[in-house]
Amino acid sequence: MVGLVLPRLVSFEGASRRSASVAERNLTALRSAYWLVLLSGFLEPVLYLFSIGVGVGALVGDLTLPGGQVVSYAAFVAPAMLASSAMNGALAETTFNFFGKMKFMKLYDGVIATPVQPFEIALGELGWAMIRGSLYSAAFLLIMVALDLTTVVRAVAAFPAAMLVGIVFGALGMVVATLIRSWQDFDLMGSAQFTLFLFSGTFVPAEAYPAVLRWVVELTPLYRSVHLIRAISVGPSGWSWLPDVAYLVVLATGMLALASRRMGRLLYR
Repeated sequence: MVGLVLPRLVSFEGASRRSASVAERNLTALRSAYWLVLLSGFLEPVLYLFSIGVGVGALVGDLTLPGGQVVSYAAFVAPAMLASSAMNGALAETTFNFFGKMKFMKLYDGVIATPVQPFEIALGELGWAMIRGSLYSAAFLLIMVALDLTTVVRAVAAFPAAMLVGIVFGALGMVVATLIRSWQDFDLMGSAQFTLFLFSGTFVPAEAYPAVLRWVVELTPLYRSVHLIRAISVGPSGWSWLPDVAYLVVLATGMLALASRRMGRLLYR
């Protein structure tokens, strides 16, 4: 029955195969115009990098990281652009597209008539968002290496970190999509997303904020993401990024579980 509704991607049985089929359904449904959307999502952080990281960076000069390492402003901003790109790509895929398929296309109403469960739908949609996010991350890391903003070894290490960021915000985006009532509510999400982008240590160190605001900033998922990728790509060697990984893994697990529960309530009512 699954094969009649969703194309087969792999031969192994069970939940993993069904989740992979959900992801492949998105791949087979692609249209040529969608690649323009992918291109625009990649160009946005690149333009920020050149306009602010390189342009404004010529006026700012070098910055000193908390560990005492001195880096150029472009090298400081670039990891934040990578984290923001992973966030934006994952949220776009798991909020707008997910909401449309669930509330208007009624796609998942047909899917749950098969053995596919809400958790497997959530996992499959998250996997598809990661495909999109991996394209953004890999291309941006190549630009960082080409501009000598990081090394090849650090870029390779930063790639799975960027994927983790995408997983976190993809899971969070699905939770938001199950709570949103209409397209107008996305204005609120856009405002929250832009606020995170500005106040997550993206363009200035968190230490520059007042003490109370700094603690709020450091609790946000985008700040932990920026801190993680910045520590890997330009920071001093060490394990200071381990708390960031633990924070993001716990958040991703909780959001994915919540998203599948919310989907179950909406689809089976």
